[in-house]
Amino acid sequence: MIIIKSKQEIDLMRESGKVTGYILNTLADFIKPGISTMDVDRYVEDTIRKHKMIPTFKGYGGFPGSACVSINEEVVHGIPDKKRMIHEGDIVSVDVGSTYKGYVSDAARTYAVGKVDAEAQRLIDVTRESFFAGMEFARVGYRLSDISHAIQAHAEGAGFSVIRDFVGHGVGREMHEDPQIPNYGKPGKGPRLVAGMVFAIEPMICQGTYEVETLLNDWTVVTADGKLAAHYENTVVINDGEPELLTL
Repeated sequence: MIIIKSKQEIDLMRESGKVTGYILNTLADFIKPGISTMDVDRYVEDTIRKHKMIPTFKGYGGFPGSACVSINEEVVHGIPDKKRMIHEGDIVSVDVGSTYKGYVSDAARTYAVGKVDAEAQRLIDVTRESFFAGMEFARVGYRLSDISHAIQAHAEGAGFSVIRDFVGHGVGREMHEDPQIPNYGKPGKGPRLVAGMVFAIEPMICQGTYEVETLLNDWTVVTADGKLAAHYENTVVINDGEPELLTL
């Protein structure tokens, strides 16, 4: 069941989204060669708590960190580790959730560390562009899969692949609510969009195969062929007009 949010609920999510968005913006300067993924996690948690909010991810399903920090071929759910160092030329995806008065915002970005090769930068750019291609259809009257199809068409049109095993989702009092939102599929399917729906829409795009594997830690997902993956996500409110991105 898709939960339609009230104005008051969206107001609370908007406050949460400001903090999540702020963190992701400031990480662009914070992430640099020589720091660890644990350093990123500590920055995320400290900033969330400084704003009197709760790090949504910490303890969720047993996850040990406040952020998922995934490097290069890691698609999602990288576990922060003080021994996992970030190097020049890496691409680093950071996924963050903040909870304010019981309401969640969820967003992710992929960062180029120093000078990266041209194809890595293009992957980051196309992943972001794919999100905004989907946003053209995040409006009242379209169907859910219209967003999915637009993301896939843009990513595959640029020569990249779309991860199948992990998808976007509704978000609100819970981090994962109905519906699931694939980043691929035929248009014109699924529920019609109505005002008050709130989604975490998150293209996960890779250079090679879309097939993935999970590491022995039971969390971190990597591309099966070891090629790069990128991630871009925002919490999105469906309105009568333009969609509102709470975490941008």
